[in-house]
Amino acid sequence: MTLITQSKPASDTRSHTPRGAVLAAPGLLEQRYPDFEYFHDLDELLAFAGWDVLLLDCPAAQAGRYLFQLRRLEAYRFIPIYCCRDQDDWCRALGDGLPPASTDELIAQWRQWRERLALFNRGVPPERFDSRVLAWLWLRSQGEIRVLRDTSVAQHYRYPLLEACAGTEEVNAAVWLQTMVQHGWLETGELVDRLRLCTGCGSGRLNYVDVCPECHALDIARQPSLHCFTCGNVGPQELFLKDGLLLCPNCLTRLRHIGSDYDRPLENYSCRSCQAFFIDAAVEARCLDCGQVHAPDKLRVREVRHHRLAEAGRLRCRQGLQDSHADAAFSRLNLRGGKEFAELLSWQIELVRRYGSPAFSLLGLRLVNLTGTLGALGEQRAHALVDSLVERLVEMVRETDRCTRTSEDQLWLLLPHTGEEGLASLQQRLANSCAQLTELAAHGIEPRTVGFTAPQDLLDQEDGRLLMARLAGELL
Repeated sequence: MTLITQSKPASDTRSHTPRGAVLAAPGLLEQRYPDFEYFHDLDELLAFAGWDVLLLDCPAAQAGRYLFQLRRLEAYRFIPIYCCRDQDDWCRALGDGLPPASTDELIAQWRQWRERLALFNRGVPPERFDSRVLAWLWLRSQGEIRVLRDTSVAQHYRYPLLEACAGTEEVNAAVWLQTMVQHGWLETGELVDRLRLCTGCGSGRLNYVDVCPECHALDIARQPSLHCFTCGNVGPQELFLKDGLLLCPNCLTRLRHIGSDYDRPLENYSCRSCQAFFIDAAVEARCLDCGQVHAPDKLRVREVRHHRLAEAGRLRCRQGLQDSHADAAFSRLNLRGGKEFAELLSWQIELVRRYGSPAFSLLGLRLVNLTGTLGALGEQRAHALVDSLVERLVEMVRETDRCTRTSEDQLWLLLPHTGEEGLASLQQRLANSCAQLTELAAHGIEPRTVGFTAPQDLLDQEDGRLLMARLAGELL
């Protein structure tokens, strides 16, 4: 299949084949994609507008710089950009990995990308910072907001994707990520590092110094000392040395035997400012940016993690970020993030465990074979099928119920003040509703449920996370 390049006129095939370009470093040009346009310079490539797919055929360090420049431009913020050579942190944070092995596979991936773009936010283009970040993640099934280490910034880490999507806006990455996680749109990924930050300016450039615990002076030194048993005098060892003998400078007693005449105290440090002796020095954290001094246990602790799109965020991207109807549906579904839902479930368990009431039930629903079906149907039909099921659930969910999706094919409902009879009734209604969706059966999708009612089904030492894990095993 021939790709349409910059030099070829547009035609009906434009919607089926991408216009591709390769940016290759001088001397590294390889004609692996003969139907792509090749450029040696970024400015030369940008002079031609309208590329759908880009390949960066250059070393990772250079490719990372190109990627950051391209992602800051509106025309190249979301399109697939592959790095042909080695991958560094910048490439992994902003790129789409290695290019597909064949042109046909690349075209197939691009078409899937176009389908997802058409589904995002009901076709409304992303304009605000929030929607731009969500769109970038939505267009990549395995997309992450990756963090990378950079000692040139005050907090040692940065989020290239957020910087690229922010443009000229001022965005506090840590606060924004925390807010999105609390809303349930994003979920935390791998823990990369744990930082301690200045409570004054938020900088991570801290110097930990040993100081005197009495006067907090910096001028301290390890100083061997002696303790005279006769008069109790404690002082530096050098003051006890006189003419090659050990004599107490206070009582002039000759010290012959350690353990009976004298010993060495545990205090091995002395302060040159106040002459205090001590065992261990105190530790202070001094900010190298603002100069404030803190006790180490008073510093702000921040976990540095990668982030990815949560199930609630995926559903929100499909239903619309600002659509009033979608907002009403979400409000009625009461969808929560996985962590928040587990904490809420644990709270319900503690109430029942302590007071014996109120009773509540937990319903787990798994659509067996849904994941494989989504890939076979294509983005549009698959998500239409999922949305139909969600609409059915909305009709059953009460305002007081809470819901979460732990995966694409698994959903949980927390039902306060619902006993065994109420749970059985809901399971029956759900089965009848799924049976009416003939497409489910036509594609081999089997609804499978599991129920739990407290207090009768409650086990000792079981919290929300353990309960969901136990019941999830019954859904397999």
